Amino acid sequence: MLRLDDLWVWDSWVADDGDLYHLFFLQAPRSLGDPAKRHTAARVGHATSRDLVTWDYLGECLGPADTGFDDLAIWTGSVVRDGDRWRMFYTAISTAGHHVYDQRVGSAASEDLHHWTRVSDQPSVRVDGTWYKNLANTPAPTEGPDLEGSSETWRDPLVLPDPGGEGWHMLITARGVGAGRNDDGVVGHATSTDLEHWTLGPPLSETGTGFGQLEVLQVKQLDGRWVLVFTCHPQEMTPERIARTGEFCTWSVPGPGPLGPWDVDAARPFTAEPDLFAAPLVQQRDGSWVLIGFRNLEPKGLDGFEIIDPMPVTLDAEGYLVTR
Repeated sequence: MLRLDDLWVWDSWVADDGDLYHLFFLQAPRSLGDPAKRHTAARVGHATSRDLVTWDYLGECLGPADTGFDDLAIWTGSVVRDGDRWRMFYTAISTAGHHVYDQRVGSAASEDLHHWTRVSDQPSVRVDGTWYKNLANTPAPTEGPDLEGSSETWRDPLVLPDPGGEGWHMLITARGVGAGRNDDGVVGHATSTDLEHWTLGPPLSETGTGFGQLEVLQVKQLDGRWVLVFTCHPQEMTPERIARTGEFCTWSVPGPGPLGPWDVDAARPFTAEPDLFAAPLVQQRDGSWVLIGFRNLEPKGLDGFEIIDPMPVTLDAEGYLVTR
């Protein structure tokens, strides 16, 4: 377990260098008092482990820039190996005037997985209103009950190599145009040949599935079968979805390949841990798989801001994620 006395710890992602597991996670000072304030104070922390249980905390490894599209806070991302170096793609929040609503995707490079250098002062890929909701076609309100539900959702970039060796794919937490609140979550999609220049395309899933956001997307192959794992707050689901499948945070759906297409309407909850949130699916050295992550206990007034010990998981006969 990873718990820090002075810092809240929440969303996380993992890179494996073959020797150590590198855990990257959002952190913010507990001295802020109110956990709701952590989102605009988020930085990326770094810890390493050989067993996913005992962690060596190495401190902050990426924070906001002095100016630009990522000068307020850094949110969730992913890490991939790029030849002799590593690349991190992350969510960026700016002080441009839209608070947390103008979410952007940035990129940084590292040779040691701890010291990161931004590769550009511009976002890696911008949201396009052709397929996705943005501040132009769905303006964020300045007050009222819909404040949270109308943000420009464009975050949690997951980068993975093309299965045929033809470049790279980025999957992005996004909202599709033409759908109602909490029914508009989609898997955004972009492609690149060099991890520098990205071409945005239509989503890999449909709207109308009862999810408002498909957060912290993961695509993994377990024993030859592909699965999409994502997180969604119960308050980001439609009443119909909740009535159908209950209030859970972590979800999975099988697919034919790493790019789906994903039938998110068929997603099922990971019922063993109803509050498990932003939970990395990690392969251990013996080939087995586990989930780590944090428990989203904030709505219950409890402190779950720590990374849990690994939970053994597998896929059931239909391809859904279950405990092992």
